[in-house]
Amino acid sequence: MQTPSDEQLMLSARDGDLDAFEQIVLRHQAEAWRVAYRFTGDAAEAEDLAQDAFLKILDAAARYEPTATFRTYFYRVLTRLCIDHRRKKRPVLANPFPNMPDTTPCPSARADQAERDAMIQAALNSLPADYRMAVVLRYFEGLSGAEMAEAMGRSVKAVERLLARAKAALEPQLRHLLES
Repeated sequence: MQTPSDEQLMLSARDGDLDAFEQIVLRHQAEAWRVAYRFTGDAAEAEDLAQDAFLKILDAAARYEPTATFRTYFYRVLTRLCIDHRRKKRPVLANPFPNMPDTTPCPSARADQAERDAMIQAALNSLPADYRMAVVLRYFEGLSGAEMAEAMGRSVKAVERLLARAKAALEPQLRHLLES
């Protein structure tokens, strides 16, 4: 038996099948948390935002139409929540990138990596919300320009401009990391 696509599961959820929606959540919960964490820098807030995204998607399931891939729809909901959250509250820097495997060979290398991660997170925190989301979606989640544009509700050119501005803002802050 073939595994149903996300779009098929959402159509089933639209028809009231909560088991189908549970499968959607199980498939995408880690991804939702990861995006929200990279955006907020706070594990608890990331958990709340991920849950809110799924609740919004469930609330809207009755109106779901697969005009785009579910992944794009999912990122659009999550992006809007993250940006709205940022507008309401300035994020607090937390331990950078938890649950990442430790591949460094010695304590001093681990300390150097932790310092680099903290600098990167602080630089991301300094960006305006739209710039930060563009960086997260492109460089941490690997979305294409078209997927980012759909998720952010902008044109591809607008997303490219956001990325260019984000890079320009990050470059002076992170130049020393690139040179080492």
